[in-house]
Amino acid sequence: MKTQFLNKALPLAVVFLGGLGAFVTTAMQKAEEAKAPQMGYTLNAKGGCSNVPVNCDNTPKPFVCRLGITTGPQAYGKDAQGNCVQILYRP
Repeated sequence: MKTQFLNKALPLAVVFLGGLGAFVTTAMQKAEEAKAPQMGYTLNAKGGCSNVPVNCDNTPKPFVCRLGITTGPQAYGKDAQGNCVQILYRP
């Protein structure tokens, strides 16, 4: 009785675990498609971009990117025209 059960159930279990493994692998690959870190710049006295680069991230998070990590001027990303207007977040 046990032998018949194992002969029928074991192949089904292997197929199920194989499918589950394929699903998990695909889900992990999609999760790694996060946006890359982005350089941010602080604003100068004229309101333009400064030459001080700051490591930031463009993935929305609770904290914005700043020059001194938690304090200091906020860092912005450049748009297509080179203006510092894009909000960036702490990496």
